[in-house]
This record gives sequence, structure tokens and C-alpha cells, in this order.
Amino acid sequence: MTDFTKKKFGIISLGCDKNRVDSEKLLSIIKSSGCEITDDINAVQVLIVNTCAFLNSARKEAIETVIDFAAYKSENLEKLVVTGCLPQKFSNETFPALTEADVFLGTNDYDKFFEALEKSYTGDRINYVGTGSAAFIADRVVTTPRHYAYLKIADGCNNRCTYCLIPKIRGKYVSFPIEDLLKEAEELGDVSELILVAQDVTRYGIDLYGQKKLKTFLQNLTILVNINSVRLLYSYPDMLDDELIAEIRDNPKIIKYLDIPLQHSENGVLKRMNRPAGREEYLNLIKKLRKNIPDISLRSTFIAGFPDETEEDFENLCAFLKEAQLDNCGFFAYSREPDTPAYKLKGQIPAAVKKKRVKALYKVQKDISRKKLEKRVGTTLKVLCDGIDYDKNCFVGRAYFQAPDIDGKVYFNAYNAVQGEYYDVLIEKCDSYDLYGREKDYDL
Repeated sequence: MTDFTKKKFGIISLGCDKNRVDSEKLLSIIKSSGCEITDDINAVQVLIVNTCAFLNSARKEAIETVIDFAAYKSENLEKLVVTGCLPQKFSNETFPALTEADVFLGTNDYDKFFEALEKSYTGDRINYVGTGSAAFIADRVVTTPRHYAYLKIADGCNNRCTYCLIPKIRGKYVSFPIEDLLKEAEELGDVSELILVAQDVTRYGIDLYGQKKLKTFLQNLTILVNINSVRLLYSYPDMLDDELIAEIRDNPKIIKYLDIPLQHSENGVLKRMNRPAGREEYLNLIKKLRKNIPDISLRSTFIAGFPDETEEDFENLCAFLKEAQLDNCGFFAYSREPDTPAYKLKGQIPAAVKKKRVKALYKVQKDISRKKLEKRVGTTLKVLCDGIDYDKNCFVGRAYFQAPDIDGKVYFNAYNAVQGEYYDVLIEKCDSYDLYGREKDYDL
């Protein structure tokens, strides 16, 4: 038997924050077995690459990452383990070809990690995809800065958008039990900001309890003394009912921020995407949210160049952005993915046109976002300190309308600021994405 306690393990996590949580849970399995974890690639003997496979570009990045790091096998690296979405969906194609990898594990196979690794040490390459129990893992080795963390409350998806591979990679929507999630959240320790993630957090509980349970879960979660605030990502528009809106409004621990992936504005495009509702419903929802929660910050994502998107559709999408006045948005060119219904649709848009449309959408939103930020100049904001930006020679943090990695930041001067603490920052200027200021008692 191989003595893995004498091996050093490392991990590279690609893709989304949900993948990050999976990586953290795998690291907990490794750590609880008495093994050492390191971020020094020159010292790693077992390297794990947790992959994304949502888009062709993500699959390409995953394969290139494995190939690049296989070069370290000429030094200390002994084994390369590939986990996550790529082997889960594409193991038949990639396992025979990606010979640099020694072990393949799917998204539900982490309980088989050491068994598969042992077999690779005593024999040939091993494909262990589909052998695991998909058991819930509460323990984590958190890889975010110590003051915030992600909590994945469900896996999979039932929405069946025609462009999306997630249901065929992750399967049906599966909510994790409330008691398990509360235990996981408690074991994270003191957290300034806990960010809830799933493909659709608003659908939480329907499969497990027969009814929506996000409100109930939020009420139980925000009782925990170690959780200072909770942020919701990926809330689907058709699931934002009056009860949930009221809970977001009235619960002081819930950050007044929602990321609602709308994907388009035009009814015909949305119908081909198999998305819920349409333009008017979306505008009414935005109006309703702002009426009930006046200070709410709204973010969304949109796809440009979906099959048969006309110039009129695109211009109407630009007009929708101007009318909706969202705080921040992400825009993506449609990616034609095999094994999705949209792959077969007629009217595929040339890549150059898609790229041009994405660029134009960013320009529209840039103007909107800048004007919104300009209104913050001269005001004082409560800012969570994320640390120091050494290039700008100042502290950096986020206001409530800024989620990590996807939104802008607040750069500020202060005599001293501690990561994870809140500061009152007087905003003095802005650009299109970020704010700049100083702590109120800081003298220039």
C-alpha cells in the first residue's frame, strides 16, 4: 500500500465558484487523511486539476492545463488526477487521448479518490468516473480569503435551456438537506460574507421537500452567529416570488443584491432558448424588486448571437439594457455546444458578428454603470475590506452592490484596515467599474 501521508498534494480549480466548493471538499478529504497540501508546484507529488466543461473554451483550457502541468512529471510530480465536469461528461473521448492524466474522477466520485489513486500507483491509468456515492461532504478547506466563502446549496439543473450542457454534466437539480448545509456553514467559522450558489438558488428545496425552501433556509442560516451576511447568486426570474422578496427586504443579514441571469430580452430569442417569461415580465420583475427593496442592486448575464438573433433583436436588447438600468452585467457570445438542442438550430451567427455584438453590449452597459457610480461620489459607503492592493498602494474592498470577482471594487486610503472588517468610506471619484475614496477620519 502507498503511504499517502508522505505525499504532497496540490489542486488547480478551474471554472465557477461552484467548482471551487467541490475542490475545497476534495481538499478536506485529503487533509483529513493526514496528507499535506501545498501550493508550491515544484513540491507537489499528486496534482489535481478540477475541470470545467460548460463551453468548448473551458474544455480547451482544462486539457491545456493538464498538458502544461504534465511537464512537472520530469521533476517531483508523480500523478496527475483530473476531476470535475470534463471527465464527468467527456471521459469516453478524453481518457484515451489525454494520456498525461493518471486518474479520471467525475463530479460525484470524491469518496473514491484514494482508492483510484492507489490503483494508479500499483498499475496503469485508471478511469473511475461514475463509481462514487455522491455523498454530501460538509468539511471544507476554504481557498477564498478568510473573511468570505461560498456555500453550494444544490447541484444540477432542471431548466433545460437549449444552449446549456449543465443538466447533461451535473444531472437533475438536487438540493442538499438544510441540516447538512447549516452544519457546513457553522464549520466555516466566522464569515463576514457567505455567498450562496447553485445553478438556481431560488429553486432550492422543491426536489427534496416538495416545495420551495430557500426562505426557510435563509431564516435558519442567518440565525447562525458566525455568519455576518449572506449574498444570493444565480436567482432565476420565474422563482422570485413575493415571500422571497419580502425575506430579502426584511432580513438584515441578507445583502440587498441579486444576480438574475436573464440571458436575453426578446421573446422569440428567449423562446428558442427555452427561458422563462419574456421582456415585459422581466421589466415588471425589475420594477417590482425596486419598489419593494428601493436600494437593491441588480446584476444579470446576457448571451449575444444566439441562433437567428436578428439585428432588430440585438438593437432591442440594447434598448432593454437602457430601460432596465441594471447595476452590472456580463455578456457572452453564444457558444455552439454539441449535444445541446441549440446546436441544431438554423440561423447560426458568424463569430465576428457575435464578438461585435458583445462589444457593443458592454459599451451600453459601461455608460449605465458609470452613471450609477457617479451618483455614489460624495456619499459614504460601508465597505468590506478585502485586503491591500499593492499596485495602487491602498486598501481594497467591496460595497454591498459588489460581489467578489464579477463586479467592481472600492479602493480606499485609511490609517489601517483589517481584512474582513467594515469601514465607512467617503467616495471621492469613480471610473466605469470601480470607486475610489478614503475612510471618513483619514486626513489627506
